[in-house]
Amino acid sequence: MAPIPPPDFRELPARPDCTCPGCAVAAATPLPRTAASPVCSRATRLAAVTTMAGAALTGLGAAPAHATAPTHVATQVHANPTVAADSVAARNTSTRAEILARAQAWVDARVPYSMNSSYQGYRTDCSGFVSMAWGLGASHWTGDLHTYGVRITKEQLQPGDMLLFHNSANPTRGSHVVLFAGWANRAHTRYTVMEQAGGRGAVKRTAPYAYFRNSSSYVPYRLKGLRDGGSSGGGGSHHKPSGAFPGADRFGPGARNAYVTRLGRMLVARGGGRFYPQGPGPRWTAADQAATRAFQRAQGWSGPDADGIPGAHTWRLLIDGAGHDIAGQESAGHAGHAPDFPGTRYFGPGRSNAHVQLLGQQLVRKGYGQSYRHGPSPAWSESDRRAVVAFQRAQGWTGADADGYPGPETWRVLFP
Repeated sequence: MAPIPPPDFRELPARPDCTCPGCAVAAATPLPRTAASPVCSRATRLAAVTTMAGAALTGLGAAPAHATAPTHVATQVHANPTVAADSVAARNTSTRAEILARAQAWVDARVPYSMNSSYQGYRTDCSGFVSMAWGLGASHWTGDLHTYGVRITKEQLQPGDMLLFHNSANPTRGSHVVLFAGWANRAHTRYTVMEQAGGRGAVKRTAPYAYFRNSSSYVPYRLKGLRDGGSSGGGGSHHKPSGAFPGADRFGPGARNAYVTRLGRMLVARGGGRFYPQGPGPRWTAADQAATRAFQRAQGWSGPDADGIPGAHTWRLLIDGAGHDIAGQESAGHAGHAPDFPGTRYFGPGRSNAHVQLLGQQLVRKGYGQSYRHGPSPAWSESDRRAVVAFQRAQGWTGADADGYPGPETWRVLFP
């Protein structure tokens, strides 16, 4: 094998319209150059870095993309990753609603997991997913994502924040990153996670805090430069947006104010984006009422409690990221064919209601009725639990995700 020739490094000036981390550093720290140096080209830098990385990997073997620095992200040898992250943060104008909407788009598209493929310009593994949702402009890895965030506490977590575990001793063993999408219970022991998971692809599900494995090793972060509900500086601010309910008179036909916009953004973050062909905006529309109604129904409410006009309880759940996300296939104009998830309190030992029977009937239709000797009936039984377990395991779920009790994700998949 012929020896690899020494690399020919040249300092290339940054193009002002280039958004890559290398140019961000070069722009912040001008580099000396000779008159003969060519203008910075993203393709030139990518080719140079990829060639050298490829030569090294030929002898060493490639490691998972989420655990080793991705070779297709150009960074110069002298670059300070913190400077690059701060430069990206200065340009970042993402809101929580936008972060969650981008993540939901991958979940809706069922983007498959791969450490070697890309979708919409981002690598389709866990760190590529978070890089995309946070709008970082390139796929990063678990070893540098923390430089784009501000470390926070569990109590400060809000939808759109990140939970990161980087095993610095051996990045290929367990390193993972997910998006926090809201608490799933009042005890804050379970939460809704959005992630790119091996074997499952882009998924939104309920997880134990902080994760199924290596739970004590996950650290929460908030995106630097976040436009709403977060600190843009260092040090982990205890800032939390004011959550006082402004009053029912701020909502409904004819209303036009900033609270309507805020309501819409919170609803989008909880799965209500499909109701808004445009916006959300300050003027109350039928989309606001439909999205609010869907969120209220997701809590198991009905009648006047699910009239589409937010009250103090609806507002508090949205502000705190509590309660259940919007489920089902209800559209902005009318209810769809899929029933809304009624809430976990309707299922389990001692429960008897129409929702239990509807669940059992759908499981039988889907081919998971082997556990039923009689029924299904309105009374919850061990047959119901076993049928749910079989269905959950068929989705590839394990552990607490396959406990035999339906949650919003089980219901959504069961009633497509």
